[in-house]
Amino acid sequence: MPQDPNFISSNDATALVQDYLNKVSIEEPLSDHQLLLIRQQIKQLLVKKNAVIVAHYYTDPLIQALAEETGGVVADSLEMARFGSRHSAETLIVAGVKFMGETAKILTPNKKVLMPTLEATCSLDIGCPADQFNAFCDQHPDRTVVVYANTSAEVKARADWVVTSSIAVDVVEHLDSLGEKIIWAPDKYLGAYVEKQTGADMLMWNGSCIVHEEFKAKGIIDLKQVYKDSAVLVHPESPQSVVDIADVVGSTSQLIAAAKSLPQQRLIVATDQGIFYKMQQAVPDKELIIAPTGGSGATCRSCANCPWMGMNSLKNLLHCLESGSGEISVESTVAGLATTALDRMLDFKKTT
Repeated sequence: MPQDPNFISSNDATALVQDYLNKVSIEEPLSDHQLLLIRQQIKQLLVKKNAVIVAHYYTDPLIQALAEETGGVVADSLEMARFGSRHSAETLIVAGVKFMGETAKILTPNKKVLMPTLEATCSLDIGCPADQFNAFCDQHPDRTVVVYANTSAEVKARADWVVTSSIAVDVVEHLDSLGEKIIWAPDKYLGAYVEKQTGADMLMWNGSCIVHEEFKAKGIIDLKQVYKDSAVLVHPESPQSVVDIADVVGSTSQLIAAAKSLPQQRLIVATDQGIFYKMQQAVPDKELIIAPTGGSGATCRSCANCPWMGMNSLKNLLHCLESGSGEISVESTVAGLATTALDRMLDFKKTT
């Protein structure tokens, strides 16, 4: 894993992370009656405004269920992008984090894209500021720039390719076969996994996900001693030591597919707990166990839940539908440049 002597490290985003977490307000739980009323209002407004909900696997199960019930989708970031670009709705309600809303707007510029909250971001996005990343790329003009979907529109605008975890290995393998050297950003753990799988020459940005970074190999090994008949499913944004002990490594959609195909009836899952809603639907007879993290006594800032995904709620989803708040806009020049890299991602997926 080569590193440049002038490498710009943005891995330590702790201060920025805490700043965002301080903005999260703990809402009072809604009664069953309140939930029913809000759900009915949302359903009526979706029809009235010709809108559809596009939700990520890591959002609140209440939002995921509502998306399914109203003709929307619950998916990983790649399928969210594809669904939104294909759907006939005039308005997309993107329940996730900001880069997902930006991606939807870039791919469907003629549609209105709303988010329940614009405060929902991502530590990988925060940890890869566009100005610093541009300077880093300028130092290595001979390299093809491949960025993970978990980045801002401005970073995507600098990229040659955008990838999600479900196609990262295949894209880099393809580029390596052409003899291309790569700049990879921002997740160093996913980058290390891709590098190991492909053998490609990759220069890494130094970012990480605060959810997946907290999974601990020792805790998983200890848990396996208790549940000896279990299988371990790991997202590749996790540290190498965790990836090394996995039975299956894959994106959110790939982990759900693996849960169905594995013979084990008990699964230890190292990714955000939000995935359990769809995974349990896929394997209703299997037991799902969240993998251990560092815990509150260590450095855990997430404990297997993305704090920004948690900022999406039925209440602020209703508010954005009622008021038109949380609208995403992307500057036209940035959108035009980012479209090239995003289209390559979508076109590559069609051919694999």
